[in-house]
Amino acid sequence: MTSQQHVVVIGGGLAGLRLAGRLGADATVTVLGEETHLPYNRVLLAEVLAGRYAPEVTTLPAPGPALRRGVRAVRVDRAERRVRCDDGSTHPYDALVLATGSNPVLPPLRGLFEPDGRDLPDGVHAFRTMDDCLALDRAVTARPDLNAVVIGGGLLGVSAARALAERGVRVVLAQQGTRLMERQLDEDASALLHSHLGELGVEIHTECRVRGLTTRADGAGRRVTGVELAVGLHLDADLVVLACGVRPRTGLARAAGLDVRKGVVVDDALRTSDPRIHAIGDCAEHAGRVYGLAGPALEQADALAAHLTGAAAAGSGPPRYSGTRALTRLTLSRGPRPLDLAAFGETTARPGDDVIRLSDATRRTYRKVVVRGDRLVGGVLLGELSTVGALARSWEGDEPLRAHDDLSHLLTDDGGS
Repeated sequence: MTSQQHVVVIGGGLAGLRLAGRLGADATVTVLGEETHLPYNRVLLAEVLAGRYAPEVTTLPAPGPALRRGVRAVRVDRAERRVRCDDGSTHPYDALVLATGSNPVLPPLRGLFEPDGRDLPDGVHAFRTMDDCLALDRAVTARPDLNAVVIGGGLLGVSAARALAERGVRVVLAQQGTRLMERQLDEDASALLHSHLGELGVEIHTECRVRGLTTRADGAGRRVTGVELAVGLHLDADLVVLACGVRPRTGLARAAGLDVRKGVVVDDALRTSDPRIHAIGDCAEHAGRVYGLAGPALEQADALAAHLTGAAAAGSGPPRYSGTRALTRLTLSRGPRPLDLAAFGETTARPGDDVIRLSDATRRTYRKVVVRGDRLVGGVLLGELSTVGALARSWEGDEPLRAHDDLSHLLTDDGGS
């Protein structure tokens, strides 16, 4: 790639800005960011909602003039190699990168939308963007004695419920699955998480399907008044948080005729079906997988920057992205009873796997690793993460284990030093 080539990045989030920073002076870069806020770290939104961080603490390093804020790309013209935006501007590219992220999933609830309407009732919010976070913060600040219902017991729902509870809000969490964070945690770890949130005052209902919302007329619009459960119960609600997961944002790619399945399909060079267009982050599907986490998005940005600039080690050939082993971490409150969580890989054992557990009911810690043959394939830790670094290195390296007592050592505090 020469310095005269122009890279256009659609998306001003973590992945897009990381790529722009890595390209540096090796390319002329334009980043099109739809949000008007300064770029921020989405991972920290729960900390803002909990009142621990001011919004400006989440700000990412300034990208300089490369970033155009408040500009939405509406069309990719592949024949002319141009991106057209909602403000009438057009941006030619030699290489185009889709870093469009994901949208929150809005469940098909009765009363969520009016016929042919697209506006959520007042008091109903997703929990995905800084605007979502600030709207929730304003509602809680104006009335701390709110009744809130969080729909969804995954990572987003647990984070939102914990943050609201720490602000003094009465919170009910409704999870359709059998346990909290069922994608990341086994039954024992999920039970500990359930207990911890309960101590914060969160009322939790698992195997609980929400059927609809009740609303009342409020000036020119509607305001939520409650949540109806499929079992016939009604929960009063001044605030409803939709935390039902996210979906890759692929509309631009589909309209441009690119190959889209769960996400925008990319190869090991993070190229789409058009070799001049790449995709990274939450919108990208690599080897059949959409990650939806910050770690893989950053690794993809680094790999793509190396590919576009040809920054490969001598004799190693073109840089390739071979996937990311993603680790989930979450801090669930501070103070005298904090709970930190980390999970990676396969936390539920298959027949024939070896499982090693260390549990301390008094200290409320839980550590577990799953071994398949001579490989560490997953683990989960709650309450004490001093060993997570050593475990993650062993898992990410995918190297044969010498003996199972090595893992016993890793599960103790001195093993993580």
